Amino acid sequence: MASKRHAPPASYEPYEDEGTGPYDVYDPYDAYSSRSSHEAYGPRSDEPWDEWNPTEESIRPVRGRHRVGKQRGGGMARSGAVLGVGMIAAVGAGGMATAKDKDPASISMPDLASAANTIKELPSQLPDAKELPGVGGLVGGDTASADGTAVAAQAPLTSAGVTADEAEAGQTDAGEALRSRILAQAEQQQSGADAAARAKAANEARQKAAAEADQKADAARKAEAERKRKIAEEKRKKAEAERLAKLARSYTAPLSSYQLSAGYGQAGGMWQSDHTGQDFAASAGTPVKAVHTGTVTEAGWAGSYGYRVVLTLEDGTELWFCHLSSMTKSSGDKVRTGDVIGRVGSTGNSSGPHLHMEVRPGGDDPIDPLAWMRGKGINI
Repeated sequence: MASKRHAPPASYEPYEDEGTGPYDVYDPYDAYSSRSSHEAYGPRSDEPWDEWNPTEESIRPVRGRHRVGKQRGGGMARSGAVLGVGMIAAVGAGGMATAKDKDPASISMPDLASAANTIKELPSQLPDAKELPGVGGLVGGDTASADGTAVAAQAPLTSAGVTADEAEAGQTDAGEALRSRILAQAEQQQSGADAAARAKAANEARQKAAAEADQKADAARKAEAERKRKIAEEKRKKAEAERLAKLARSYTAPLSSYQLSAGYGQAGGMWQSDHTGQDFAASAGTPVKAVHTGTVTEAGWAGSYGYRVVLTLEDGTELWFCHLSSMTKSSGDKVRTGDVIGRVGSTGNSSGPHLHMEVRPGGDDPIDPLAWMRGKGINI
């Protein structure tokens, strides 16, 4: 048993002189028991001292009732020192201190082999680490042996948590392996976050591209609709122009309902020479139409012709419409084939309501109106 030495001398000197006079000392086992200063405090600082070895008798606890007296200044410090010495002695004695009414307490060292086996069996009694929240991802790479037992569970305690792949790679430190897995998981999470961000950006780009494509498609549809509208408008205008052109090229009879009477060159007492035009007998007020497209160059009273409208065609031919009761066009008006220019009457040198029509090419002498109109396709 290892010997114990006294602690260095206290910073104070409890002795009054070299005597052995009694002092009242606080003792937790016998309060204020009468002991000598040598017994209470040990040898003086200037006295020689030897090693002290505790014995069974010196460390045996005092039996009997304990009296607790009034604590004096410094009593707690001294009692603590006494208790400390007692505890050290008890430990140094190897557990030899006993109580009268109790069996001695035995102190035994743990079986390290049994503890190692217990540690090895501990993983089988614990839940699967993969099922623990926040931990399963850190040990997700463990592999199992042929009998289904995790490699980490079979490994020594110092290498617990090291997977077969990590062991093959030369990694034997469980903490470093765990740190590597944490870093790998963090990198994986960062990669996942980056992938999610890229996917989000790509999705937004696709949505933006789709919106732009829709806008372009809508603009293209509008442009196509506008193009078709313009084409339709151009076709309509073209058709109208063609119709007008056709109408302009067309010719029509001056009256819808008539009866031929005095013809061109006919002699009679109503005129000084041969008849210079063609008469169309009809009821008074019958509409008189423009035979062809042209411009009204005269519209008014013309003596023996009564009210007369002169229509000049593009080739310079003049058409005279005479004996009208009224005129609906004025000089300078442009008319198309079929436009009403006046109404049948009997004004001027006339024996009754009828239309007197003359055809004068280039404004010169008249020609036979019937022959001219028939030459234009008019069925007279």
